[in-house]
Amino acid sequence: MKKMQATIIAASLALAAQAGVYNVKPDTSDDRVESPLSVGMARIGTIRPRAAHEIVDSNWTLGCEVLDRDFANFEEYKDNVEPLGIKTIRLQGGWAKCEKEKGKYDFSWLDRIIDYARAKGLNILLETDYGNPIYEGGGGWDLAGGFPTSDEALAAWDAWVDAMSKHFRGRVRDWAMWNEPDIGKPAKTPESIAAFNVRTARIIKRNITDARIAGLSLARNKPEYLDECLRLMGEDVKLFDWIIYHGYAPAPEMSYANVEAQKVVLAKYNPAAKMRQGENGCPSEMATRFALSRIPWSEYSQAKWDMRRMLGDLGHDVESSVFTICDFNHIGREINLKGLLRANENREVIAVKRAYYAVQNVVSVFDNSLTRVKDSTFGTKDMTLSTYEYRKADGRPVFVFWTHSDEVVKTDKAKGVLGEGEFTVKYLRPGDSFVTRPAMLKYAGAPLKDPVWVDLLTGRVYAFPKKDMLVHSNGVTFVNVPVYDSPCLLTERSVVLR
Repeated sequence: MKKMQATIIAASLALAAQAGVYNVKPDTSDDRVESPLSVGMARIGTIRPRAAHEIVDSNWTLGCEVLDRDFANFEEYKDNVEPLGIKTIRLQGGWAKCEKEKGKYDFSWLDRIIDYARAKGLNILLETDYGNPIYEGGGGWDLAGGFPTSDEALAAWDAWVDAMSKHFRGRVRDWAMWNEPDIGKPAKTPESIAAFNVRTARIIKRNITDARIAGLSLARNKPEYLDECLRLMGEDVKLFDWIIYHGYAPAPEMSYANVEAQKVVLAKYNPAAKMRQGENGCPSEMATRFALSRIPWSEYSQAKWDMRRMLGDLGHDVESSVFTICDFNHIGREINLKGLLRANENREVIAVKRAYYAVQNVVSVFDNSLTRVKDSTFGTKDMTLSTYEYRKADGRPVFVFWTHSDEVVKTDKAKGVLGEGEFTVKYLRPGDSFVTRPAMLKYAGAPLKDPVWVDLLTGRVYAFPKKDMLVHSNGVTFVNVPVYDSPCLLTERSVVLR
């Protein structure tokens, strides 16, 4: 009787999860994000969220991972994907879930997800991983697992990739390689990573001639390691349209010196390919496992971190992935708390986090209707600020900025880090403070006609005082501009309020 009751309870929980008992939906009200921010300007509106069907294209990818290992339930969060506004989702193919009996493939679980996403107008980035224990030497089925190594397992891998690429031909054009092959035990060498990428990409290209393939999917952001992997590919490096790196950092700005160096490395081997940030996110509270663990995060600092990473990536011309849509229960480890949606250990979505709305605000403004001004005349001599300039096709500018530090250090020449008289910035991770400070920002262009200051975390729009926009022969100086460790905008009212 007890065993029967346990079975009934388990079945009921499973059905409840499938039915979405919490029925969590994003708030669309003007005050959807609470914030103690006070800037002393008149609030005149709030950014209206734009769903994916309202956006033609953009720089962003949304992580919808781990469904191949059943760590999350797509049915629980699927209705919250399209309203976020991101046009491409990242999925993992799941060899072990597709082939539970040798030679027999079941793609139905993945069909349901991909067909649903395509019906919503979403593009798919499908990753080829992980291993399959039904084969001796078949590799690990989870993160950090080994590649297949035996002759039988390698032949079975080839057959699965062949079957999957044929099955999704016409539905999936964008593909990615095995996730984070450079971590775990036994260690995978650059030689094995390069060879495994090439054999997998060749199969996909054979079946989908116009496939766009992202190579490597490295956990690290290290130019020397990238150089070794690409060198070993030889001419086959040209199979790849992108090269993916991850590289988590407590302050996102710490990443970009290596990102720029990786671009130089890639251009040496394949000038037509681009670097792509394939997985980055931040926990919403302190975690003990996974990237950025043992740091006291909150929903506020998570939201700030996600936006700074997105806009830093955009400012460095790399496509950018937000990891991840939903917390997931990584069985045998712990709940990974990097989701934009909060989920419990039963894979039920129970709340929308502040980061969801912050990402939604970024996506609503920064789509492909904006072009980054590479020779920007907007900025400051203040080394503690990140600043970028974008422009609409009709010339309306969008200026984005935030503080990434409160400390600039003069470097000792004797230490051999920088030259005499040079300075370095101590990057700081985002925190929970909403205290702003006034900044002076200059722009060698025309003044804004109807200037607004926007807090991207909350989406709130404020009228920027024209008295603080000083027009002179060399352009405009904006004074008393509120800045803090979260991205903000100066732009025309018509850009953000429609």
